[in-house]
Formats: sequence, C-alpha cells, structure tokens
Amino acid sequence: MNSFDVVIVGAGAAGLFCAGVAGQAGLKVLLVDHSTKVAEKIRISGGGRCNFTNRLLDASAPHKHFISQNPHFCRSALSRYTPQDFMGLVQKHGIAFHEKHKGQLFCDNSAEDIIRMLLAECDAGGVTRWAGCAVQSVQHHASNSESGNPGHYTLRTDQGPVTTTSLVVATGGLSIPQIGASDWGYRIASQFGLRLVERRPGLVPLTFDSAAWAPYAQLAGLALPVAIETGEKKQRMHFDEDLLFTHRGLSGPAVLQISSYWQSGTPIRLNLAPEVDLPERLLDAKRRSRKLLANELATLVPSRLAETWVSDQPEWQRPASDVPDKALTHLAQALSHWRLTPTGTEGYKKAEVTLGGVDTRDLSSQTMESKQPGLYFIGEVVDVTGWLGGYNFQWAWASAHACATALAKNRLQEVI
Repeated sequence: MNSFDVVIVGAGAAGLFCAGVAGQAGLKVLLVDHSTKVAEKIRISGGGRCNFTNRLLDASAPHKHFISQNPHFCRSALSRYTPQDFMGLVQKHGIAFHEKHKGQLFCDNSAEDIIRMLLAECDAGGVTRWAGCAVQSVQHHASNSESGNPGHYTLRTDQGPVTTTSLVVATGGLSIPQIGASDWGYRIASQFGLRLVERRPGLVPLTFDSAAWAPYAQLAGLALPVAIETGEKKQRMHFDEDLLFTHRGLSGPAVLQISSYWQSGTPIRLNLAPEVDLPERLLDAKRRSRKLLANELATLVPSRLAETWVSDQPEWQRPASDVPDKALTHLAQALSHWRLTPTGTEGYKKAEVTLGGVDTRDLSSQTMESKQPGLYFIGEVVDVTGWLGGYNFQWAWASAHACATALAKNRLQEVI
C-alpha cells in the first residue's frame, strides 16, 4: 500500500501550490485529481491570462474584499502570504505581468505560465501526481496509543489504496461544472461531522423575466461604465464597474461583483451615466438644440441605449427643444436610478465562484486544519469568497501556504 506524509485532493490553484510548498519542505506528497487536466480554472481565468492576485488587497481588513460568515477568518493566512509574496514567485520564474485595473495583475502572455510555474514548484518538491484518478472513499483510523498521534487516513483510489496522516481537501466549489467541479469536498466535510454554510453561485450574471426583459434584450453585447448597488443601510453594497447587457439579463464586472451580495427577491439599483449630471445636461440640450432628444442623449450614453430608452415614452421622441422639462427630469431619473429585480442568476454554469462552503468555525485560521485531526481544507471549498479581480486566487495561495507551512512544522516536531 502506498504511504505518504500528505495527500492533497484537488489539483487546482490551492492544491498545486500547497503540494509544491509542502514537497519543498521535505514532505512526501501525493497530489490527486479526478481530471486528466490540472488547473482548468486557472487556464480559463482572466480571459486566458489569469488575474493571479490583486496588489491592493488589505490583509488587515479582509471584510473589504471577502465574503464569509466570519470574514476575519482569512486575515491570518492572507497576512502571512501576501500578493507581494506571490508576485515574487512569479518574477522568480521569469513570468511577465502587468496591472490592468484596480490592482488586478495579469500575465502578459498566458495563464499557462502560472500553471507551468506551479507544476515546476511541485517537481522541485518531488510531488507525486496522479491525474485522472478519482477518490472513491476516505476512512480515518484512530491511533491506538495515547501519544497524541491523530491516527491515519486510508483513501481508496482508482490507482489503489493510499494511507496518510494528513489529508488536504482542495477540490474547489460547484462553479463551472463543465470543467469538472464537484461536491466531493463538501461530502468529505459532512462525513467527518463538519458544518457547511449554504452554497450558492457567486460572481455570476443576473437574469430577468423574459417578457419584462424583452425591450432590453436587443442591447445584448452593449457594455458601459455604471454605478450599481443592492441592499439597504448597513447591508448596502456599491460598485463602480462596467456593465454588460445579455439576451437574458445583465453581466460584466459590475453585475458579477454585486451578485455575491444580492439576495433573491430584492432589487438592484443602477446609474447608467454615473459620471454625467443628466438633468443639467438634458436641460442644456433643450436650450440649444433642435436635434432629436435621442441624438442628444447619445452624446451622454451609448447610442443603442439612448434609442432604446427614449422609445419607452412618446414625449421623449421629439426634438430636445420640444420636450417638457418634467419629461427631461423623468428621463434623467430613469437612467440614473434604474431599479429592477432579478428573477435569478445564470447558476453554477456561469458562476466564477461558489459562495459558502466548509464553515470556518470548524477550521483553524492558522493551519486550515479542521476539528477532525489531520484533515485540512483550503481554497474555494472553504466559506471564504473574494471579490472579482484576483482576490480568490490570493486566498487560494495564502490558505495553501498556511496549510503547507503547518504540515511541515508538524512533521519536524514528529522527527524531533
């Protein structure tokens, strides 16, 4: 029977990085994944260039960029392995990168650069990798001694049984099932009595009733900068990002960000011209122009949006000079305070992340070990979800590093 110091299940961002760090610390590591291709989520991220971290992440205030029932849980790991640390690793491997928007860092070339880097780190640590190998079952065998030894785990896999004293679950969430997402990690957590926070799609496009959306479906493909918000008072969240119209609803960074905070049955609020004083500009157009209002509005917002919007009211389908002031004010209000209620989301098929997961109350923020001795959870499977823009990858790196460091320390103590 094969025996390893550590078995890591899941060869995505967190699993690969954890394996490399643990292997280079001297541990005998097995990395297992049911897919024949590793790191598919890295491969498709950032338009194929991988938004691998965000240099603006504030580890001292994780609640600013992370969602969790306990958003402060991730502070320890994020403060001990920072974006600058990962940037240093990327630079060590000679990978060129650039900052695109609000601290978001992307590879100049391809996401494949990051995957090759992580595989090289695993090779440097002598990590054994079994790709296309499913894990059918996990059993824990308690120690018969009173030495404090946590016992060991036996995994039944497609390549035979494996034993280990430390099992790391890095299987991600439910998002993007077409590239192999599964609920395996949640099932293992439940098997060992760990609590789970309700899961739902995050960073996902929003959908609307087809009849109500019909006037806007023709805008599919149109993108523009907006201000978007949802919630009230202390629950209010606001983003200034780009919006994308789709045939079924709304997408783009603005909507993906707000979707993680949006609650079913509640509205979202949009300002489609956040950088323009619409009432003043429209009244000015009335004073000086004989052009159709749609043409004047098209100087302030995209023309397709202007044409669609003015078609809603006969009073708006006139020369700007002939439109009553009240109608202009109404138009400005409609564009800058558009309130609408989604019927749902595009679901896990289009979601970039999974909200919820293994309850952080059952995990150590220092080591990522669960209350079940020797069982660790890292990355997206945990109830920690970051904003769009590299935050989720940084959580993967940081939680993996915290786990690997703890595993190495435990091994050293055992030797001593």
